[in-house]
Amino acid sequence: MNTPPGRPSLTAVAAEFLGSARLTRAITLTTLGTAVLSFAIRSTMGWPGLIAILAALVVLAALSLAVKRHELEWRGVLPLSLLFVVGWSALSLLWSEYQWVTLASVLYQVAFGFLGVYVALTRDLIQIVRAVGDVLRVVLGVSLLLEVLAGILLDLPIVFLRISGDIALGGPIQGLLGTRNQLGLVALIALVTFFVELRTRSIPRTLAVSSIILASAMIILSRSPVTFGAVVVVGLAAAALLTLRRVDAPARRISQFVLVGTVGVSGLILYAARGRVIELLNAGSEFEFRYALWRDILTVVNDNTLEGFGWIGLWRRELPPFIGLDRFGAPHDSALNAVLDVWLQLGLVGLCLFILLVGLAIVRTWLLASNKRSVAFVWPALVLASLVVTSAAESSMLVEFGWLLFVVVAVGASQNLSWRARLPED
Repeated sequence: MNTPPGRPSLTAVAAEFLGSARLTRAITLTTLGTAVLSFAIRSTMGWPGLIAILAALVVLAALSLAVKRHELEWRGVLPLSLLFVVGWSALSLLWSEYQWVTLASVLYQVAFGFLGVYVALTRDLIQIVRAVGDVLRVVLGVSLLLEVLAGILLDLPIVFLRISGDIALGGPIQGLLGTRNQLGLVALIALVTFFVELRTRSIPRTLAVSSIILASAMIILSRSPVTFGAVVVVGLAAAALLTLRRVDAPARRISQFVLVGTVGVSGLILYAARGRVIELLNAGSEFEFRYALWRDILTVVNDNTLEGFGWIGLWRRELPPFIGLDRFGAPHDSALNAVLDVWLQLGLVGLCLFILLVGLAIVRTWLLASNKRSVAFVWPALVLASLVVTSAAESSMLVEFGWLLFVVVAVGASQNLSWRARLPED
């Protein structure tokens, strides 16, 4: 059927819709919301519901990218180190003892990674900060309301969301995130985001200040020793960045080397005094549990040292070798350490590739944060610091919201500093 004169064709209407800024913003917000609320969605709708939402987002994002392909700069978009890590994860399907699970897990990882690339490509940095801020304000606000409902108004835990209702006792609380450590990490990222929104004046000051108070309260109520430690490190990183941004270029270069040395020495001191640090953070029981788990993992990895057992992301505790690591009386779906999780699943080869990926992302985001004029560039560096520090006691940055944010940060940094972006165009 021919289109009547003066009326746009269906193809033109679809292209206009898929290329619109409004749809791009909607996909970005929905992607971030789905990632951060993955646990809550699984708890209410099950895996089929989460997969359906994720599949719809991937299709919409792919169509949107196809329409926008001529508007975007593609050179140097994907860090090669990111491609190597994802490629090795996919390759582990060849030797995995749970191949169908590995295939599903790789697709799950690629889906979140692709959506992260979409967000990084189609939104500028301040738009990403605003989107993350908008989503986390809602997530933390609803989490607080549910905690008040369960702990004060009803005095009854919400079991299917793992909300224990301990807010009247001062915590720990879990909100919509499933665990206090995950809530603490999300609240810390929110705190960084709200501070950047305040400094960039991208939202009203009253909203920014109230958001900062909300995020701070959620960190305190989470009573997460992991997050308390991360807050200290991220705070020191923020202070160092603000100092570096105020000095001139020659002095900044010298200061960077001094800072690297200081971090190295501080790391050695913290390791030597780790017992006292654990005591100060009131993390004795948590550390003992993790230490026992990590010792068992280090024994198991010897069976597949180089290649690992195959990518699985979130553990399936009914499968070997994970079934043998699930005997500590507390539910856990990871190694509670990103490095050990990667080593267990992808072997030493995958671990080296992962360390390269994270290391390059750290260097790039730090250089951008210390040299770029806009204070918005501080956000990727501090978000990455939050993820990396937390990864010492959680594996959050390997899956879902942590992985999505990591990809957004890594791709954004690569766009600005990749050597491939300086290659001549054909």
